Amino acid sequence: MNSRRSWLIFSFGSFVYLAAVMQRTSLGIAGVSATERFGGSAAVLSSMAVVQLIVYAAAQIPVGVLIDRFGPRVLMLAGTVLMVAGQLTLALAPSITLAVVGRMLVGAGDAAIFISVIRLITSWFSGRIVPQLSQWFGNIGQLGQVLSAVPLAWVLREFGWTPAFLGATLVVFVAFVVVVVGIRDRPAGSPDQPRPQSWGSALTQLRHSLSRPGTQLGFWSHFVTQSSGTVFTLLWGFPFMVYGLGYESSMAAMMLTIPVAAGMICGPILGVLTARHPLRRSNIVLGIVTVMAAAWAVVLLWPVAPPFWLIVVLLIVLGGGGPGSLIGFDFARTFNPQRSLGSANGVVNVGGFLASFVMMFLIGVLLDLQDGWRQAQGGASDLYALDSFRVAFAVQFLVVGIGVLMLVSTRKRTRRLLSRDEGIEVAPLWVELSRRLRRRRHGE
Repeated sequence: MNSRRSWLIFSFGSFVYLAAVMQRTSLGIAGVSATERFGGSAAVLSSMAVVQLIVYAAAQIPVGVLIDRFGPRVLMLAGTVLMVAGQLTLALAPSITLAVVGRMLVGAGDAAIFISVIRLITSWFSGRIVPQLSQWFGNIGQLGQVLSAVPLAWVLREFGWTPAFLGATLVVFVAFVVVVVGIRDRPAGSPDQPRPQSWGSALTQLRHSLSRPGTQLGFWSHFVTQSSGTVFTLLWGFPFMVYGLGYESSMAAMMLTIPVAAGMICGPILGVLTARHPLRRSNIVLGIVTVMAAAWAVVLLWPVAPPFWLIVVLLIVLGGGGPGSLIGFDFARTFNPQRSLGSANGVVNVGGFLASFVMMFLIGVLLDLQDGWRQAQGGASDLYALDSFRVAFAVQFLVVGIGVLMLVSTRKRTRRLLSRDEGIEVAPLWVELSRRLRRRRHGE
């Protein structure tokens, strides 16, 4: 199955995802410009990103069901069209209301891309290479963040809002052409997986995916690993570095490429570890979360402004969260038949973005509350003060901590299910994992 055409499909799909990530992260480097263009408080600014992620997360399960029924190519076509419309709206928006509408369209279109390409990978490749390709695909896609942090930021700085977002629109239009010309759902001659023939059967398939502890384990793995880096790179990292730490805007934009570089190094390593040690995947996830929590604790508790090297360390650590979140999709692949992978992947992908928009919104609210309290005490307004960011960013420990508790609980249920050898008919890998777990418990 791993033919030359398979690799071409992988390359096309990765480019489309790269374009989608560029659209998703374009607001991260435009946060300051958005405040100047549209005005408003930190909560208003955060609402643009939060609404985008709410739409993205809310669309994941419906998109997954649609992939199972109609195939990934149709969803990728619809997604790229929606992103073109969204970025055009944002480029020309005269008010915050239309800007929010534009970001909603971007979120809806972006929602269709990632899990569609994940489904393409499982249709065009097989064997141990699948989790490794998932990591490579994720890393290549994150280069879209580099496009938004460097060339898009430069265009925004030199030519202004409208030219910058028209340029972003052009990139996603090229992605639409790539889907039309180059993407196919599966290799020619290969048998199509049974597809739901009605919405009732599609919803039944979704319900089965939701009920599997392995799918839930993937959801919570994605929840705890992906969210912190997304919050930082998509919205609050840029204002934090520019206003809280006093970095030049060009320097702050360049620093947002550090997590991408770190992820490209970390991703292939995690792909190999995931393929070789499937019974240790949740331990890898918990290890990544622990390192991120330690890095954030040091930054937030530093008695003065954190030194430059410490912020670089934080960004490197956050870069591991993206590849770590892809382990969640490997759980979905393990515990679900291929015919329902779209639904299962949609469920998993909700996790990190649900945590992200909750944290984004709470950070904006906490910044506003502290600024209001400061002014009530007779002080000057300082919305993005460093001490305000310290308090606001601490909300991550609460949200991610809840996710960790749920992950550990779900892992216990999943292992009990494996040890009883139940659900073998669900996915071929389940048999091997059940045998490994029983051998390990009996000391064989």
